[in-house]
Amino acid sequence: MRLVLVPTPIGNLEDITLRALRVLREADVVACEDTRRTGILLKHFGIAKPTIRLDQHTMGQAKRLLERYGQVAYTTDAGTPGISDPGAELVSLALREGWEVEVLPGPTAFVPALVASGLPTARFTFEGFLPQRRSEQRERLSRLAPDHTLVLYEAPHRLRSTLQALAEFYGPEHPIAVARELSKKHEELWRGTLQAALERFREPRGEFVLVVGPKGSKPTPEQPEATELAAQLRAQGLKGRALVKALVEAGVPRNQAYALAHLT
Repeated sequence: MRLVLVPTPIGNLEDITLRALRVLREADVVACEDTRRTGILLKHFGIAKPTIRLDQHTMGQAKRLLERYGQVAYTTDAGTPGISDPGAELVSLALREGWEVEVLPGPTAFVPALVASGLPTARFTFEGFLPQRRSEQRERLSRLAPDHTLVLYEAPHRLRSTLQALAEFYGPEHPIAVARELSKKHEELWRGTLQAALERFREPRGEFVLVVGPKGSKPTPEQPEATELAAQLRAQGLKGRALVKALVEAGVPRNQAYALAHLT
């Protein structure tokens, strides 16, 4: 028996891979964190497959599900299963039971946010969601490597509390990049300091990825002139690598050039 974890787009449906579509078509059943959201995806691509809910509240049914079907595809709400969602628990169960497990490469939110942040990418720590209690947040932060860039996920109703905790730990002038609604219509990538982030995001909406610079790093502010230049070059027909090359040749830092070419 075989379990395949299938990454799904975090926003733009064009981010699905051909391999992911093939696996979804070949599966006996698609287990998913939310049958409604996965149903929309399957319908969009003309895939008619039965779906079964399998989230943190129904994971107890996983063993019976895997015994019933020979080939199961698993999707979460968006992104790669197993990253801050029930997919990791499902993989552990399947491996204990001796099933074959395959994980497809595909979309995830923290990688584009990290690369586009302008902050160091050679060494980073992905922490997922911080604990909700302030004392636990500080304890967790104190155990993280101070010389690594820190990547976090956060929900809108908790964003300001987390930004405040980070400002208290790192200092208000510490650099951060805030990515919101990546690959969606209202995508935003903001760069500045933790204090400025608190002022900027007074009424947060959408899903967030926070990229916090290592201790000792300096903020990478937005450069409006670079954004305008990218728009002009795009209007001339440049895109992808050609656009990145033109921006770098114009003096735009490579990380920012990549971000402007692919995320704006």
